[in-house]
Amino acid sequence: MRFIRSLYLSNRFFNSLLLMATLFLLSFFVKQLFTPVYVLFWVYLSVCLWDLLFLYLGKGRIDIVRNYPEKLSNGDENLMEIRLTSFYPVKVSARLIEEFPVQLQLRDMDFETPLLPKKVKTLQYSVRPTSRGVYTFQRCHVLVRHLGLFERKFTLTEPMDISCYPSFIQMRKYQLLATTDRLVELGIKRVRKVGATLEFDHIREYVRGDEYRHLNWKATAKHKKLLVNQYQEEKSQPIYSLIDTGRVMRMPFNGLTLLDYAINATLVLANAAILKQDRAGMLTFSKQVGNHIAAEKRNNQMQLILEKLYSITTQFEETEFGNLYAFCNKHINKRSLLMVYTNFETIDALNRQMPYLRMLAKTHIVVVVVFKNTELVDMAKHKGKKVMDTYNQIIAEKFVYEKQLIVQELNRQGIQTIFTAPENLTINAINKYLEIKARGLL
Repeated sequence: MRFIRSLYLSNRFFNSLLLMATLFLLSFFVKQLFTPVYVLFWVYLSVCLWDLLFLYLGKGRIDIVRNYPEKLSNGDENLMEIRLTSFYPVKVSARLIEEFPVQLQLRDMDFETPLLPKKVKTLQYSVRPTSRGVYTFQRCHVLVRHLGLFERKFTLTEPMDISCYPSFIQMRKYQLLATTDRLVELGIKRVRKVGATLEFDHIREYVRGDEYRHLNWKATAKHKKLLVNQYQEEKSQPIYSLIDTGRVMRMPFNGLTLLDYAINATLVLANAAILKQDRAGMLTFSKQVGNHIAAEKRNNQMQLILEKLYSITTQFEETEFGNLYAFCNKHINKRSLLMVYTNFETIDALNRQMPYLRMLAKTHIVVVVVFKNTELVDMAKHKGKKVMDTYNQIIAEKFVYEKQLIVQELNRQGIQTIFTAPENLTINAINKYLEIKARGLL
């Protein structure tokens, strides 16, 4: 039974069988062909028997090893490896078929490769998950052929579960470029610091180029040499990411919802804040506030934030900003930077929540993310030839204009904004954070 389940007949077998039948049919009309066709038939049967014996007898086998990462990064290309080792005495051909998780919707990906005796062959491919959760890779099949008439199937039966987390690949990339001072390559702007921070560090001896206004005259008179006060950038400031999990964040772009873009940006921003010696925290809000992590910079803070972001679930209900304001007023006592990841599509939707945003802005620095609908922008620029195309263009222009009014209204109320395409959210969020730090607004 196992033999039958692992044996596959190839197209070459059926084509050759059809050829033999055709030759026998011709020999019925041409008697001289019968003897050579009869001999050829037995040669054909011998070749088939040899192909079967080679595939199934002896120590020939294929070892399959998955070298997959422990976790997947959401929205990024994740490199996957499968290692094949052949124990056949000669070179064989192999076709690999992986049973991918249902979330990936991959049904046409297989690999053809030659395998040398006792040599490891590494096959690489990449997957781009677009939702958080557990991805189950089922069985992995390898179909081996020698002469090409038959194929023998080897199967790795153990399923493999891999959790898909928010984009830790982006987090590591920004962290690496930050430590090597190469953030400009990713679009991070260098922001000139305005004035001096107020956090005193130490007193040191004056060197040429120091600002005269930092001279410490009392210490200079005591030690009879010029001494200056050394200041450092103010640290340990609370940075909160407030993620709207309501229905406005359900809109998809390039396979990811706005909620997933916000989650990825939150992870990167929290890591950047901790690298800058600030305190990072987060919470989610919809009808109620949940997943609250107080702003800290302890060693396990990033792991706590990562686990919370991974476990965010939502029914995409209507958002209540009043509950958000009440929670922040009670639990966030120190002046903080509040990065609000939400999405206002109409000016009326903004006006309903504006009183709560204004009250938050009285005690905190509030930055509201407004997502740019790139598809509507493209539609507004496209001039159609039909009447329906013109209607669509006019409606798209109306929505694009309304987005601009939303940004203007927020700025007029003293609330800072990030007007960005979803794919540029992470870069623009870090730029805004660095700008606020440089301007000393916190």
